[in-house]
Amino acid sequence: MRILLIGQPGAGKGTQAVLLAAQLSIRHISAGDLFREHIDQGTELGRNAHTHMRAGLLVPDEVTIAVMKERLARPDTEHGFLLDGFPRSLAQAQALDGILADAESRLDAVLDLEIPEADVVRRIAGRWLCRRSREHIFHVDYSPPEVAGVCDVCGGELYQRDDDRETTVRRRLEVYRSETAPVVDHYQAAGLVTTVSALGQVQEVLDRALAAIGRDEADASGASGS
Repeated sequence: MRILLIGQPGAGKGTQAVLLAAQLSIRHISAGDLFREHIDQGTELGRNAHTHMRAGLLVPDEVTIAVMKERLARPDTEHGFLLDGFPRSLAQAQALDGILADAESRLDAVLDLEIPEADVVRRIAGRWLCRRSREHIFHVDYSPPEVAGVCDVCGGELYQRDDDRETTVRRRLEVYRSETAPVVDHYQAAGLVTTVSALGQVQEVLDRALAAIGRDEADASGASGS
């Protein structure tokens, strides 16, 4: 299967992408991981991407599309893949359509993880990290520390990343509405989109995603893609 997983910040897309790809035995392709791979390898595409990322700018569409085109041409995608973080704009979606058409292929499904914006803000803006170990993560509602501002594990100071502050979260949501939501509309017109509620436990959301593509956990575990 060839699947695009899309959703607002805070919808749990990264977690679900890894789990869903594993259940379906298809390759998980993360745009962020792919950029890091090219940067680590020192490729021309990686150097170009890093120049923009280091300046705090979005990587231009032409670079993003070139990176993804190279990745989708690798043999391990022949039996299916799950895209995570691409396409992020209508121009990228149209480019993806062209890449797949040239390979005589197409997407089988687009899963849109949906979550109310109030829940997005609550999930992200309530998150606090330990300065000594960023693996120690707390949340004011779901897993608060015993003592406010202090890590239960090592006693380190808890802090909130700039990306997690409410004003930043709301700005990210605005960017999603203006740039990425049109991607959903694009694939909705092609009859490929199924909306999946991202509320609830991780396993519950995974079960809904599998059901949306006509699989359950039992038969997905034996799938080799299509």
